[in-house]
Parts: sequence; C-alpha cells; structure tokens
Amino acid sequence: MNKFLLSTVIATGLLGVAACSDSSSTASSGGTAASSGGAGSGSRNVVRIVGSSTVFPFTTAVAESFGARTNFPTPVVESTGTGGGMRLFCSGVDVDTPDLTGASRRMTPSEYELCQTNGVRDIVELPIGFDGIVISNVATGPQLDISRGQIWRALAAQVPAEDCTMVDNPNESWSDIDASLPDLRIEVFGPPPTSGTRDAFVELGMEAGAEEVAAETGCDIPDDAMARIREDGAWIDSGENDNAIVQTLVNTPTAYGVFGYSFLAQNGDRIQAARVDGVAPEFDAIASGEYPISRSMFVYAKAQHVGVVPGIQEYLQEFASDEAWGDFGYLTDRGLIPLPEARRAELVERVNSLETMTEAPEHH
Repeated sequence: MNKFLLSTVIATGLLGVAACSDSSSTASSGGTAASSGGAGSGSRNVVRIVGSSTVFPFTTAVAESFGARTNFPTPVVESTGTGGGMRLFCSGVDVDTPDLTGASRRMTPSEYELCQTNGVRDIVELPIGFDGIVISNVATGPQLDISRGQIWRALAAQVPAEDCTMVDNPNESWSDIDASLPDLRIEVFGPPPTSGTRDAFVELGMEAGAEEVAAETGCDIPDDAMARIREDGAWIDSGENDNAIVQTLVNTPTAYGVFGYSFLAQNGDRIQAARVDGVAPEFDAIASGEYPISRSMFVYAKAQHVGVVPGIQEYLQEFASDEAWGDFGYLTDRGLIPLPEARRAELVERVNSLETMTEAPEHH
C-alpha cells in the first residue's frame, strides 16, 4: 500500500508580522509528553504537519524519506501558509490539532501568546535553513536589476508627492519609476497576507525600500505606508501555492512573481530572478546575507504531543540529520540553503532533548 499521504489546503488566517532571528530561551521537556498536559482524548497514529508553502517542499521531502526509512506512517503534510499554520498549531493540545507547523518567518509574540492561551505551552523551535525571497519572471523576458527603493515605489499603496504628502501610487509601468527599468505594466503575482513569505517581503523589501526613499526625498513616510501593498491590480494575491505563481509567469511573460528561492531553484529552466541592490539571489549570497531579501525558515513542534502521536521526535531527528539538512543533504536538492555546521550541531541537541521555548520570540 502506498504510504505517502499528502494534501494541500489553502487556508486564510491571521495576518502575521515580520520575521526575526532565532534568539529565545529554551528548556528541556525531557522527551516525553509534557507535565502541563498531554494531547487530550482520542488517538492518532500519523503525524500531521501544516504551515508555510515555502517550507512545504522541505517538510514533504522529509515526510517521504521518513515514511520510506522507518516503520512509522508517512506524515500528512498540508500547505496552509505560515499564518494559517500558526493559527491551527496554536488552537490547542488535542489529537485533532496539528503536531508541527512550518514557517517561512519566526513565530511572532502574538502567535506565541495565542499558543499559551490555548494550552500549547511546550513548543520546540527548529530553524531549518535559509531562504531568499526572489522577484522573478519568465526566462525569455526582461530581467530586472532593481533597488529596494524602486520595489517600494512600484508596489506601495501610497508614495510621497513632491511636497511629501502621501498620494495613491501613480506608477503604472516599471519605467515610470526609472527609465532603466522595463517599459512594462507593473503586474506582480505574490503571496497573500497569511503568508510568511509576504511578511518577510514586506519587512526586508518594502519597509527597507521605504526607508531608502525617505532618505532620498527627505519625506517622513508613516509606518503603515511603508508596509502597505497597493490594491489597485498592480499586486495580485495568488494564494499559498507558489508553484501556481511559477506557472502564471510562464503563461504571462510580462508579469513578475514573488516567492521563495527554492521554487526558482526547481524551475531555473523556465524563470529567472531579478538582482536586488545589485546582488543576484544565489546560494552563497543568501547564506551569507549579502542578498538583501533573505530570511530563516522554521519548523515548530508540539512537545505535548510526543508520546501521544507516535513519530514526532523521530520525524524531527530525520529533519536534523546530515542526510536531510546537511551541506549535501537531499533538502539542498529542493533548494534549502543549509545552516552552518556548528549551528546544526546545536540544534540536533535541541531535537534530541526536546528543548522548548520559555518566552515569546523577540520581534525586531
């Protein structure tokens, strides 16, 4: 019988806030169901994973390998988006709730508090690697070489006029922003508000770009205007399926798309990526942070389900194996950019001892 179980769920949820570094304290939960409560009544023998569409290829690949190499059933993996996954993960401690969630940015303080409120108090946070957010178009189209300030001028809902008053974005073509950019209508397909990729793009691309424009113009740009993406058709929310955005670009050669580097790596024969601030989104540039729209990715596990739903810790151990997330592991073939070796060794210890978060993640 085919052990592979896979379903894709497109969910709407809470608007997440921006990504942060991995810095919260942890405590050991001893490798058993936590004393603060198990997973409630009922039973389930298959690990259930939700979360980010960007992390989805990695959680799926590990699920496939885990199912093939162990006696545990292959986990069910659902693509719900980072925000939707957090909402499901934090909904309670019960076998009807997910065991793990993938996130293309760090858990926010408000999500951590939601988990605590609903009794999800023992959370293992596992950074899994790096990703870059790319602006891409069909390989035969004009390649962008763009600054973050120009990205903001193209996609912000409002921009400063000459007198510094904020006005609805008048830019219709890329060349309206700068003559060096393509004379094409601004049409960008990107992730919806529930997506961690969008959260990170707003923080690392849009807000940083707004600061650049403020410095250039001397205008005081309100915080909400820095982060708000236009809704007049120039930006099109495209759901949590990044593969669908790739296909849209192939079918719409004048459009651009925003998604994670792994989808570029898997489709390099069909699409190309823009240079941002003069840097191409390449493996080494993302790993070093030189590429400016780079972020960490995470998996979160519910330690209170360990010992109730079989295979959770073992799945994490598969994820944290050199065969999976190592420099030459099978996840690099899917586009994962590995963490440094020393950092991976620290996180293996976290997985083996099931160290859990003890405070809300810092939000920068």
